[in-house]
Amino acid sequence: MPKAYVYTANGGPEVETFTDLPAPEPGPGQLAIAVRAVGVNPADWKLRDGYSIPGLPDPVFPVVLGLEAAGVVTGVGPQVAGFAVGDEVLGITVGGAYAEYTLLAAALATHKPAAVSFRDAAALPVAAATAYDGVHQFALPPGATLLITGVGGGVGVAAAQIARHAGLTVVGTASAGKKDLVESLGVAWVEPGPGVVDRVRAVAPQGVDAVYDLVGGAALEEIAGVLTPPASAADAPPRLVTAADTATVTRLGGVAVQRARNADVLDAVAGLVAAGVLDPQVSDVYPLDRADAALRAVETGHARGKIVIEVAG
Repeated sequence: MPKAYVYTANGGPEVETFTDLPAPEPGPGQLAIAVRAVGVNPADWKLRDGYSIPGLPDPVFPVVLGLEAAGVVTGVGPQVAGFAVGDEVLGITVGGAYAEYTLLAAALATHKPAAVSFRDAAALPVAAATAYDGVHQFALPPGATLLITGVGGGVGVAAAQIARHAGLTVVGTASAGKKDLVESLGVAWVEPGPGVVDRVRAVAPQGVDAVYDLVGGAALEEIAGVLTPPASAADAPPRLVTAADTATVTRLGGVAVQRARNADVLDAVAGLVAAGVLDPQVSDVYPLDRADAALRAVETGHARGKIVIEVAG
């Protein structure tokens, strides 16, 4: 029986376990794949903890962890066009990703370019797509300055590269341990914490045109002060966008990132990787039998770039 890493109830790491599950059969609008690589995201442990995504049904335990994967098509469901058995693909999973076999939503999947590895492809459907959507939501002209909080994580490193490719000047906050990574992306690094607004102004005396927040909470509260005048919900396009804290950003006059959630965005980010414009910065790769360690690396909040789980072919 194929192996999968699941959680058996809402809670902490103690509810996680390996189990054997039958390979799923694709339903309407779905692709079955043999998984080759899985992207690990903060949402994985947040969902395990009990966070619910609006529009999704309540979990039916056990739940396979993970949201994004890349692999080889083993079955094509009804009402699916453009895919065939043997295709190499990437996309958003239906029913979890930390497994040897899973399902993709065909509308949220695309073909993997031959020049893109499975491990890089698995890092794109959630993190890089969120980065792409957020940067384009600002519609900033070349030469404008974008500040990204949490720039050293999976979404942040992708957002920085996409923004730089669009001709933007990028300033980013990240812990001191990620300073070298951030600066290698051509980003002006700023240490977060008390006094961050003054430190941002020191490296960006020309001012900051927009803020893409990937942290939320107190960090978002403080960094919003770099925008003068303050952000307004009436701004079109917006000047303050978050992918982490909708409640706080709304109170501050900003908006949540608007996710396109379609194959066009996946095609775009995969194309950027194939062209050498975007490096997902996969910093560590774990085998499936160490999925617990991969998730702990992300759950601590100290991961540099992107963590990926590889599944043997």
